[in-house]
Amino acid sequence: MDKALERWVNCGLLKAIMNISRRELIALLGAGALGSSRSWAAQPEGKTYGVALVGLGSYATGQLGPALLETKRARLTGIVTGSPEKIPSWREKYGVAEGNVYSYENFDEIADNKDIDVIYIVLPPGMHAEYSIRAAEAGKHVICEKPMAATVEECDAMIAAAKKNKVGLHIGYRLHWDPYHQRLMEVARTEEMGKLKDFSAALAYQDRNPKAWKLSKKLGVAGELYNLGTYPVQAALYTVRENPIRVTATSHNARPELFTETPEGYDWVFEFPGGVKASGFASSAKSGNFLKADAEKGGFGLDQQAFAYGGIGGYVGEKRMNFPEVNQQALQIDGMCASLDKGEKGLAPGEMGRRDVALLQAIMKSAETGKPVEIGDLGYPAV
Repeated sequence: MDKALERWVNCGLLKAIMNISRRELIALLGAGALGSSRSWAAQPEGKTYGVALVGLGSYATGQLGPALLETKRARLTGIVTGSPEKIPSWREKYGVAEGNVYSYENFDEIADNKDIDVIYIVLPPGMHAEYSIRAAEAGKHVICEKPMAATVEECDAMIAAAKKNKVGLHIGYRLHWDPYHQRLMEVARTEEMGKLKDFSAALAYQDRNPKAWKLSKKLGVAGELYNLGTYPVQAALYTVRENPIRVTATSHNARPELFTETPEGYDWVFEFPGGVKASGFASSAKSGNFLKADAEKGGFGLDQQAFAYGGIGGYVGEKRMNFPEVNQQALQIDGMCASLDKGEKGLAPGEMGRRDVALLQAIMKSAETGKPVEIGDLGYPAV
């Protein structure tokens, strides 16, 4: 059985289809889950891209590698790792040729490998700029995990390198292909529930791992703000549909013995030109995984695992959303490959990543100074 079909059968596809409304069905089609230009089930004819993953940590192992077994427009053809003990299992599972295995020391030799078209950077944020730029200089298209880089200046350098070498640069914003988030974008765009009045979102969980890269300022930059905060920040923009003009933020650190270089978490409030305020937080000290929007005719949002890989649940007014599970990463990678075919920036280009890093830095600055920070032109629209 086709893996995509098997996934749908396992999640009760028939039952889900029978229980969704016409509007939800339209939104689902738009998200690609039932076959559109974004769908791994029905991608248009085009090139199949060879992808190399740089960094074989938990996200590459648990999500991206398996997703590349489901993609129609891409396949895993290379790996880059500093852990030789991981190589045999990756080669066996994904059929990676011996000559397509690289270390960080010989990474630049990847330029001569015709099996590899796209390099996916799955490293801590503090390393994103260096390897994205080197990948572009090798003449390979780049997908970089979020957040794009440590600073706006690094983002600019990445964008310049991609432009100079005429390669694509995309950021791993998987939720732009998720049907629940697509539905929220539609509700916000059409003002189905009327004008937006208030917004809040958060992603946080209690973590006690003393070896996590987010604890390092050099690798993680700002702890959970960079690890998790990008999601609620992005959600505020594509729900409010404006770029913010001001942010007020604080940081907290209940475990200074563990978080010695970065805060344990951040709280913030964005102010938008139309008068809406959007609050959010990202933290290792508390829990939260939600997105809530209040509008003139009622509320809409995601109250179950809002930013998770699956198990998402949400509502529009009194009605619950009901979409089949999808592989967000497979949709994302195939969608990005389709954009490369057309020479388009796609749903999550480098310029979007730069915008979000500018907002993360504004949150950091406000928390550090204890004062609101004015936000200027971000160079990329909210949606």
